[in-house]
Amino acid sequence: MSYLVAVAYPDPETAQTVLGKLIEMQKGELIKLEDAVVVERRGDGKVKLRQTGSNTAIGATGGVLWGGLIGLLFFAPLLGMAVGAAAGAAGGAMTDTGIDDNFMKQLGTELQNGGAALVVLVRSATEDKVLNELGQYGGKLMHTSLDTEAENSLREAIEARQREVAGQAA
Repeated sequence: MSYLVAVAYPDPETAQTVLGKLIEMQKGELIKLEDAVVVERRGDGKVKLRQTGSNTAIGATGGVLWGGLIGLLFFAPLLGMAVGAAAGAAGGAMTDTGIDDNFMKQLGTELQNGGAALVVLVRSATEDKVLNELGQYGGKLMHTSLDTEAENSLREAIEARQREVAGQAA
């Protein structure tokens, strides 16, 4: 089962930094992400979604493979690859997987102008190590589908960092 988590940050750079850390942790098998998106609310109030994956590229790659194989059967592998890539890219562009775009846009309207949120769909995670690493960035928990205990642990890690930063500023 996957869990949805959305954390707001004061700026898009912080959200991108946290996303980079999550990707590093995924390479180290500490977390498995199904989807991750940075939702940015610009100064003019418009909401922009920065997707991490591209269904179009994935579809085109698959289309090249299958088109090439089918093209070999008809002695025209290059034509088959070209047609397969076009068909795969079109199919990928029409496919929307992962986190719902409408949900993210609605979430973006709740951000302050210039703010950003990182929205992740997590398949599995080594919670203590992930929370320890990400807690240093603070943020504000906006939405989660975690159970109460896990949500409280996440909220606690975020708030502990905010108290630490507030103590340093005083």
